[in-house]
Formats: sequence, structure tokens, C-alpha cells
Amino acid sequence: MTTPLRWGIIGTGGIAHKFARDLEYVDALVEAVGSRSQESADAFGDEFGVAKRYGSYQSVVEDPAVDVVYVATPHPMHHGNALLALEHDKPVLVEKPFTMTADQARELVAVARAKGLFLMEAMWTRFLPHVKAVRGLLAEGVLGDIVTVEADHGQWFEKDPGFRLFAPELGGGALLDLGVYPVSFASMVLGTPKSVTAVVTPAFTGVDATTSMLFGYDSGAQAILTCTSLARSETRASIVGTEGRLEIAGDFYSPSSFVLKLRNGTSEPFEFTTQGRGLHYQATEVARCLRSGELESPSMPLDESVSIMETMEKVLQSSLAN
Repeated sequence: MTTPLRWGIIGTGGIAHKFARDLEYVDALVEAVGSRSQESADAFGDEFGVAKRYGSYQSVVEDPAVDVVYVATPHPMHHGNALLALEHDKPVLVEKPFTMTADQARELVAVARAKGLFLMEAMWTRFLPHVKAVRGLLAEGVLGDIVTVEADHGQWFEKDPGFRLFAPELGGGALLDLGVYPVSFASMVLGTPKSVTAVVTPAFTGVDATTSMLFGYDSGAQAILTCTSLARSETRASIVGTEGRLEIAGDFYSPSSFVLKLRNGTSEPFEFTTQGRGLHYQATEVARCLRSGELESPSMPLDESVSIMETMEKVLQSSLAN
């Protein structure tokens, strides 16, 4: 028997609620929650039965009973909040996108490695059952040489300048919030792109609303990715190789299913059963790493999180050039 992992949650928004709810499926508990307002921390604590409710993030990272900190604040705060936790010798799970810039990502990684602390980007998709199965098939070479990867993520949001996807001060934009899923998916399959081309349509607040991306790789493979905050897309993904293809049903980034279609005409469906929203799988990986003494997850390595931030910076730079 092991002692349940005791989480300290920084931030009380929607993703923090989903994460806390999913912790019910694993050997873990929310030891403390911190917010910029005591009222918000108390409301969160009431909902999830958390005894320690702090009106500051500082108090969470200073709590000796907290084993690991989950940063669930808006994008622009990820870097500062994660750094605060690391400086107090706490392992950290940082909500995606990892940071706002590649420089910020590199600094977090450098600090974590210098202090010998665990750090991981909360790209929960990586740990879902269907994605683990996809990675297994790729490792077996079932698809042959990969030729293309396609993925899209489009959601409709009411045009509210104060909403986080449209508000520049909250790190708004489709790319950072929605596009990170297709970009991370392509990174998982093909690695870091050699070339990046993009077209961006701005939202009414100036942040990106629709972004289409074309990545080229040394292998000759290509990735075609799209994201938008203006419309609900199919949110599907596919991996096409010389021997066959994988078609992942929408929403590809959430618990899903896929079909393997080989060049010889055979087709095999893959179905999976999951509990909750699916965020508890990444919590399980964090616990596994901490208990085995690993400082980063092989399924979401730190260098890859940095690379993804570099790629998204190049997307925006490419769109300005075009």
C-alpha cells in the first residue's frame, strides 16, 4: 500500500475543477487549494471537500503536506506560478500550454533540472488509453513510413472581449488554447518540424482566431493542422503511412476511439472504456514518476515541451511574414 499523493492546486477555474473531480478515480487527494481570492478558494474547497483553502498561491507551495503542485491558472501565469513552486522545492504539473514563450519554458526546465525536481506539462491527451495504443502501433511500425499527420481543433465561443480565448491579457488566441493539441499531436508522431508555414485570421481583439499550419520534416513527412475559436469543427486526427492509416474519431484529444486501415484492405476498430474526463491518467503518470524517482515523463519529455513552444512561436512568426 502507498500513501495517496497529496496535491496542491493553484487556480480555481474550469480545468482545476475537472482535474480535482478526476482525482477521485486514482489514489490521490487535494490537500490544498489556492486562489487570488479567499472566496474562490473557499467555494472550491466546499465543492471538493478540501480542508485547506488559501487566499494566495504562496501558501500552497509553502504547505509542507503538499507533495506536488498543479498549476491551473491562465496561460500568462504558468511560468511565474510554476517557478514559485519549484523555488519552494515542489514537483510541478503545469497546465498546457506549458508557458507563453519558449524562453519561459527553457527557464522552467533549467530550474527544475538544477534543483532535481519533477516537472511536466499537463498535456493530458498523451496519457489517454487510445493515444497510448496509437503510440504502441507506431512503435511497431504498423503504418510503415509516416507520410502525413492531420489534426484540427475548432470550438465556437461567444465574442466576449473578457473571455480568456479573446482577451490578450489572459493569453488569448486559438493557437495557445486549442492549437496546442494538434501541434503536440504532430510532435508526438513526427518530432520537431524542419519548416513551419502558417496563415492566421485575427479575432476582433487582435489575437489569432483561426490558424492553419503546414509543417515539413526531414523525413519528407508533412503535418496539416488547423485550429479556430470561431466554429465547431470535427476535431478529428489521422496518421497516414505507406502501409496504412489511423483515423481517430472526434474529439481526438479526449477519450476516443480509432480505426486502423491497412493498405491490403483490412480494417480494425479500437474501442476504449475510460472513467471521468480522462485527466486522471496524467495524475497517475505523475505519481508513477515521483514514486520511481523519475524527474520527467518519457511520454511528455521536457525538451519536447520546449520544442512545442518553439514551434508555436514559429507559427505566429510565419503568419506575420505571410
